[in-house]
Amino acid sequence: MATTYETIAGRSIERLAALSDGVFAIAMTLLVLDLRVPAGAAIHGEHALFSSVFVALAPRLVPYVLSFMTLGIFWIAQQAQLDAFARSDRTLTWINLGFLLAVTIMPFTTGVLAEFITFRLAVVAYWLNLVLLGATLWASGRYGWGAGLTKEQVTSAPRVAHERRIVAYQVLYAIAAALCVVSTYLSIALFVLLQLNSMLGLRFPRLRGSA
Repeated sequence: MATTYETIAGRSIERLAALSDGVFAIAMTLLVLDLRVPAGAAIHGEHALFSSVFVALAPRLVPYVLSFMTLGIFWIAQQAQLDAFARSDRTLTWINLGFLLAVTIMPFTTGVLAEFITFRLAVVAYWLNLVLLGATLWASGRYGWGAGLTKEQVTSAPRVAHERRIVAYQVLYAIAAALCVVSTYLSIALFVLLQLNSMLGLRFPRLRGSA
């Protein structure tokens, strides 16, 4: 069989993981740039510092923490997925590049949410970012397993748990986004609770798994 570019491109799972680590690190760092400390000349006393920094920045601090948790959760999920693969191929690499595209958008949608926290469209934009993250991660796992790229000792159980977790959380994210019709703060609060659950396992024990 003749060797083609498609058969040799994007085969290193290690390079793909390294690229992902770098993109996640940059995106998580960029999140904090939206937290701007006011000029020192405008602050006179402890009360002014508290009100001008901590109170005034609260609408931006909450989306920052939310998105940092989100990126951490998806980084862990992707690493768990890549650990099950023995190798990559060109298609899997491009699917993961699509996933990383969604990662790089996160600082932007976080900034929009922080700036327009009472706007429903800002919540919807943030939710669509979560949809793109989940869809590309799900597609990566489904393709990798179907293409036989997994390690020999890996069974189908991790794949099933991984996919179930992604789908379940996407449904819950959609519910959280829909609550913006009532209140954008309610939507954001549920997003935060969902991410805390994913991190700490506070609720929904059946959703525990790859992330």
